[in-house]
Amino acid sequence: MSQAPVYSVTQVNQYIKGLLDRDRALAGLFVRGELSNYKVYPSGHHYFSLKDPQGAIRCVMFRREAAGLRFRPENGMRVIAFGRVAVFPRDGQYQLYCGSLTPEGVGDLHLAFEQLKDKLYREGLFDPAHKRPIPRFPRRIALITSPAGAAVRDMLRILGARWPMAEVLVLPVRVQGSEAPGELCAALAWANRHQVAELIITGRGGGSMEDLWAFNDERVARAIYDSAIPVISAVGHEPDVTIADFVADLRAATPSNGAELAVPDQNEVLDRLRQLETRLGQGMGRRLEQAEKRLEQAGRCRMLQDPMSYVDDRRLLLDYQRQRLARGLSAAAGRERERFARLSASLDALSPLKVLGRGYAIARKGDGSIVRRVGDVRAGESLSLRVTDGEIPCQVKSDGSERTFLE
Repeated sequence: MSQAPVYSVTQVNQYIKGLLDRDRALAGLFVRGELSNYKVYPSGHHYFSLKDPQGAIRCVMFRREAAGLRFRPENGMRVIAFGRVAVFPRDGQYQLYCGSLTPEGVGDLHLAFEQLKDKLYREGLFDPAHKRPIPRFPRRIALITSPAGAAVRDMLRILGARWPMAEVLVLPVRVQGSEAPGELCAALAWANRHQVAELIITGRGGGSMEDLWAFNDERVARAIYDSAIPVISAVGHEPDVTIADFVADLRAATPSNGAELAVPDQNEVLDRLRQLETRLGQGMGRRLEQAEKRLEQAGRCRMLQDPMSYVDDRRLLLDYQRQRLARGLSAAAGRERERFARLSASLDALSPLKVLGRGYAIARKGDGSIVRRVGDVRAGESLSLRVTDGEIPCQVKSDGSERTFLE
């Protein structure tokens, strides 16, 4: 009978860890329970337990995930945790590795909100690099909102008071209910297709999370992201935050605030124009004063009082320059003459005629080549002897094998 294998503690823990890691059901699940023994370590990791009347499970939330918590967890609070179950091999105990933690009282809508927010964030829909600048002085503004709510009246009133030069177009949609997301998306697409405005404000007044849920719809978020026209999200009251706020090019705390952010205040613009007008007038006044001073200085100028004085000065300058040029040319010519004389003397010293003058002669053959040795000529060949005052024709009487004679 063979002996059963013996495993180490680590091997057993690793085996169990592998089993749990391969279990899809444990890879991502929601767990409801009561917080217990909640501790935050200096590392930033959160350690706690979730318990109910029949049992408990150890949990850990690492610093990166804990940074996204929107509330302060406390012992005794009922929550819903999302994460994966795995074994920590060192202890041999399994625990829940939490990715998110929400108060149970918020319900499924909050869970859906957090899940969609995380999904769109990972896809880059919240990236500031994608956000378009809001035009400073929009001429046409589209309001995508309910035509019957107080929000649209507030926005129209503020837009008319702050910047009446802008044309405002209201695109009526439902902002609550199951059909609201589709209408919001259709209005955004229509505004972009027909380029009806330079700026879009979409939103509604305050309400519960259920009332604002149309602005947490994924379709609306993607429609805002795809809009070529800048979008201001103005949903609810200041504490309310929707997915549309994260995706939009600019988030307003309320619909009224959205109108304030969309256009400048005409009174402030007028004040600024008056300041610029004053500065422009002061600047032009200073420029005119400077120009007047220059004109007075020019009027006192001798050249303007006696125009011919300028010509006389230039005549004197011309005479001076002509004298300098003449002296320069004379000096240059003298230097060149001296250089020519030196070169002529050097060339004359090297001339062959000087050598001929001392009694030497140069013998050339008929082809013009110079005779240097006796062997260069043959008997009967005609030669020419160059002397100082001319050439003497002669002929070789014998070849180079014996004494050569000319005649």
